[in-house]
Amino acid sequence: MAAYIHHIETATPPFSYHQDEIRDRMKEIVPGTERDRRIIHHLYSRSGIETRYSVIDDFRMNGSHTLFFNGQGATPGTKSRNETYIAEGRKLFVEVAKKLINHSEFSPDEITHLITVSCTGFYAPGPDFDIIRTLGLSHAVERYHLGFMGCYATIPALKLASQICAATPDANVMVVSVELCTIHFQANPKMDNLLSSSVFADGGAGAIVSNKEPLSNAYKIMGFASSIIENGAKDMAWSIGDEGFNMTLSNYIPEILGDGLDDFLKPVLQQFNVLPDDIAEWGVHPGGRAILDKVEQTLKLPKTMLSASRKVLANFGNMSSATILFVLQELLNKNETDSSEKNTLAMAFGPGLTIESTLLKKI
Repeated sequence: MAAYIHHIETATPPFSYHQDEIRDRMKEIVPGTERDRRIIHHLYSRSGIETRYSVIDDFRMNGSHTLFFNGQGATPGTKSRNETYIAEGRKLFVEVAKKLINHSEFSPDEITHLITVSCTGFYAPGPDFDIIRTLGLSHAVERYHLGFMGCYATIPALKLASQICAATPDANVMVVSVELCTIHFQANPKMDNLLSSSVFADGGAGAIVSNKEPLSNAYKIMGFASSIIENGAKDMAWSIGDEGFNMTLSNYIPEILGDGLDDFLKPVLQQFNVLPDDIAEWGVHPGGRAILDKVEQTLKLPKTMLSASRKVLANFGNMSSATILFVLQELLNKNETDSSEKNTLAMAFGPGLTIESTLLKKI
């Protein structure tokens, strides 16, 4: 019995920043040398990003400064950052869940399972509890949370949803991912922090997975594959510090990813019993412009093949685990009148260096 991704919804917080605006602001905020300011200018100008969203407006000179620059400098503690996550994150979780119910054929009492995803904050009772109470879901809904996995986490969440549907034919699984990356900004010229502050943003996305035959455009789930690139473990990592969460983000990641991509894809395509030419659309997590360039180069893809990923990167930045659903939504909504079934290979990358993928058929 096939499982389908019936519906995808996305949401962004209220404050948006143009990349040029935040670039010039960071050159004022981050202490450092003239060389550091030139590095900031270079990173932001070549990021492929035009707009990003945040739950706070503190990065503007005339912002409210509730978390950063509130008389205590730009280094708030982990507690105050996580309190912002609780206050603002639960809003996005509920907003995405409401959109999924309001814009799909599923009613609240039909949702049997709920999977939440996030790596940028914690609280309990958590977002699953907020969604159930606000939307009036059954108190018997089975709940799971995938936490602290990073940018690839939504694909394992979809895999779990698919496995639930295989084990329980009448299951309807809601998956909701929300990430508030900007609350972990570190105001120092360390390269890891300069890189992360130039690409990461806030956003939320969700999907409903079910065995029911879709009533509109949807994805049929064909399979999943996972791998680890061994020599990337030290180049991308995520830990909790006294002044927020600390990101390790090497500028060697595109090269490491490029070196390991062929070795990953060959067994994956064999597992799915498809050839590269059978993949009509590629939904690649836009971790950054350099990553998309390297994937395109390594796989010898036409320039237009990653247009959905580049569009999401330009309009939203890297929203960690939520981002891949923005890309899949963009692909699903493209050419809605096209009735032909197409193979879509979605890939996301994260700490490890971990690669997660899923083969989908657009129907």
